[in-house]
Amino acid sequence: MILLTACILLPLVGAAALIVIPRRSLARHVGLLTSILTLALVALMGVEFKWGGSGFQFEGQLPWIPAIGATYHIGIDGLSMPLIVLTALLTVLCFIFNGGKHPMPPGFYALFLGMETGLIGTFSSLDLLLFYLFFEVSLVPLYFIIGIWGHENRLQAALKFFIYTRVGSLAILLSILALYLRMAPRTFDLISIAARQPFPGASLGASLVLFGFVLGFGIKLPIVPLHSWLPDAHTQAPTAGSVMLAGVLLKLGGYGLLRIAAPTVPQALNSWALPLVVLAVISAIYGAMVAMAQVDLKRLVALSSVNHMGYVMIGIAAAGALWANPADRAAAATGAAYQMLAHGLVTGGLFFLVGMLTERAGTREIKSLRGVWTLLPLYGSMLAFLSFASFGLPALAHFAAELQILLGTLGIYVWAAVGMLVGVLVTTAMFLWTLQRVLMGPHQAQVGSLPSLYASEIATIIPLIVLIILLGVVPGKLTQSLENPLVNGPVKAVVTGK
Repeated sequence: MILLTACILLPLVGAAALIVIPRRSLARHVGLLTSILTLALVALMGVEFKWGGSGFQFEGQLPWIPAIGATYHIGIDGLSMPLIVLTALLTVLCFIFNGGKHPMPPGFYALFLGMETGLIGTFSSLDLLLFYLFFEVSLVPLYFIIGIWGHENRLQAALKFFIYTRVGSLAILLSILALYLRMAPRTFDLISIAARQPFPGASLGASLVLFGFVLGFGIKLPIVPLHSWLPDAHTQAPTAGSVMLAGVLLKLGGYGLLRIAAPTVPQALNSWALPLVVLAVISAIYGAMVAMAQVDLKRLVALSSVNHMGYVMIGIAAAGALWANPADRAAAATGAAYQMLAHGLVTGGLFFLVGMLTERAGTREIKSLRGVWTLLPLYGSMLAFLSFASFGLPALAHFAAELQILLGTLGIYVWAAVGMLVGVLVTTAMFLWTLQRVLMGPHQAQVGSLPSLYASEIATIIPLIVLIILLGVVPGKLTQSLENPLVNGPVKAVVTGK
């Protein structure tokens, strides 16, 4: 418990220190050092973590608000640990990317560290009120990051982001309170609530609780029609903000559905699985088709997330069909969790690359970026690799994830698996066409000569490429780690419904 608490609080301590540091150059070093130390603690926890285990580890519980049954209850398992590693890694890479060439104010770095505390805390919380607290803490910093350091329409995008996320947060809170009020004695403890399932069956109350979770976490994924905040937020956010938003913050939606919604109201999820799968298939196909129509490279990458998160929702909804074969449901749920990790690595890298190109060319307009591969061969190779990874090339991370979702869904909803394949085909066409327009042919006059990549920029992409290959070539160990908590863990109703 002490080590996990240190991982949660260390970034917050660093953020507090940055508030009193006036110099930009020193602030960047303090922020980078804090993020590296946090990653080191997470790595130490990963070494001690039993990846094949099914229970919660580093677990601890202390009184927090005894009068209402709220506790500081934290712990991690095979579902949450990889997401914590992803959070710590991307935070370090964001600090490296925002290197010495353009030092940012101390407040910029402090907000990223505050966001890191919120994210690690969210993935570690086993008390629903504590979960909600950290969930809110993780979202607020991005509002200021977009609103202060974003691009030309940053204020409008920040306001839209905040309103959408606030509506979703309140919906989640109402569902949490409904579960709490039905418990006797009243408690926010997730394990107790999942064991008792205070709204049994598929009653109106259970359906309303599920609706609150789907609305709130669906906004974060996002799924159609709750997605319209996403392209504006990504387009206007600074590069590091887009990386954290796509890489980790979107995963709060899928994680919340797997960790909280499915175990607490499994019968309601079973009753609503079919319409949720329909919505997910629409999201997957729609996201790919709308991305193909974009003229702004950053907006294109942003909308591709709607497609990929549609696959996550397909896996979660299919796993919720209690009547289906448990093996198929386990594959769908595990694939959804794997997809979140793959998307965080791949799309985080794509946003880094878009930021690098925008800084050099002065534009994100696709038609003005032809011939980049001739001018920046290393950059072009990286962009091609991550694009191929994004549409699911075999032996890369997305392929391992999407194959599991596809195989699981085939045994439950054949038509949904076919719809998912349509989304994959459209995504493939979209990325290939984008690569053709951006990398190939004679370069445009307005692009001119572009400076080579800095060492700090290369250092942000190489770790992601290595992990994408590793997760694609040897997915078995991580797959087992993700599957165990969904099937055999203390909160296991994702698959068993019990």
